[in-house]
This record gives sequence, C-alpha cells and structure tokens, in this order.
Amino acid sequence: MISDNIKKLKIIITLLSVHLFFGCGYNTLVSSDEDTKSAWAEVENQYQRRSDLIPNLVNVVKGYAKHEKETLEAVIAARAKATSVTLDASQLGNAAAFNNFQAAQSGLGQALSRLMVVVEKYPDLKANSNFRDLQAQLEGTENRLTVARKRYIDSVNNYNKTVRRFPGNLTARMFNFSVKETFRIEEKAKEVPRVEF
Repeated sequence: MISDNIKKLKIIITLLSVHLFFGCGYNTLVSSDEDTKSAWAEVENQYQRRSDLIPNLVNVVKGYAKHEKETLEAVIAARAKATSVTLDASQLGNAAAFNNFQAAQSGLGQALSRLMVVVEKYPDLKANSNFRDLQAQLEGTENRLTVARKRYIDSVNNYNKTVRRFPGNLTARMFNFSVKETFRIEEKAKEVPRVEF
C-alpha cells in the first residue's frame, strides 16, 4: 500500500514537473526573442535601403548644386559613418553599442535634412524628374524606417515585459534572456524646428 502511494506520488511529481517545465514561459521567451530579432532585421533592411539611395540622390544634386560642396560632403561622410557602425541582433542588449548605432543613423538623417534645405534653393533641381523620383523614394524610405522602428519598439516592449514579469523572469534568468535596448528620442529632436524665410 505504501509503495503504491509512493508510485502515485512519483507520477504526480513527474506530471507536475513536466507541466511546470512546459508552462514556465521558455517557449514564449524564445518566440518573443525571435520576434525582436526579426523586427530588428527589418530596421536594418530599411537603413540599408536608405544608404543605397543616398549616392544616387547626391549625384543628381551634384549636377545642379556644384557650389554646395560642403553639404554634399557632409551627407557622404554621414553615410560612411552610418554604414561603418553596425549592430547585429546579438548586441541588442548592449546599451552603448545600441546608442552608438542610433547616433550614427541620426547623424545621417540630420545631414539628409540639410540636403533637402539646400535643394529648396534650386527650382530647376526640384523640377527634374530624376530628382523627384529619388526624393519620393527617400521620403518613402524614411516613412518605412519610422514604421520599422515602431514595430521594433513594440516587439522589444513585449519581449522585455515577458523577461521582467513573474514567473517568466525566473525562466529568463535561468536561460540568460535579458532586457533589450530600444530607440530613444534624442534631445535635438525635442527642439521645435525653426523655419526661416
């Protein structure tokens, strides 16, 4: 009788252990981690698209705005810096690497904004169909970047909640899942833009 109770107890403990293992949130953590990696890949894809378009845009503008060399060189330098700073999905928890990547991409965005201001000075350039097509592509790319970053932010938000909530935090600690970095607004972006005529 006692041995039957011990067998039943062993079966119950085994079933509870299996249930706890599969219900511990590990699969949720893995799925959420993969979602953040996928969302980050789309962010990188859109940054690459922007980087690929910039030389074409710069070449079209060069033909019309030869004396705006400084602005064009700033765009080229910012593009070179942005493409030299990489961040793969395994580094998404590294705040310093993430901030360095974000700063490089922000610098490129600011250089492109200055280039667009220069373009406003050249009505012939704005009328050029090649330029208009490239400008539309670049504007579309910036919109895609915004959407991709938003999806990444949402994905990281869900992942970080899973990593930090109980009981998932115990599983996360056990299997070395850690909180990931996300985009933060830069101080310059908080300033109201000045428009001067």
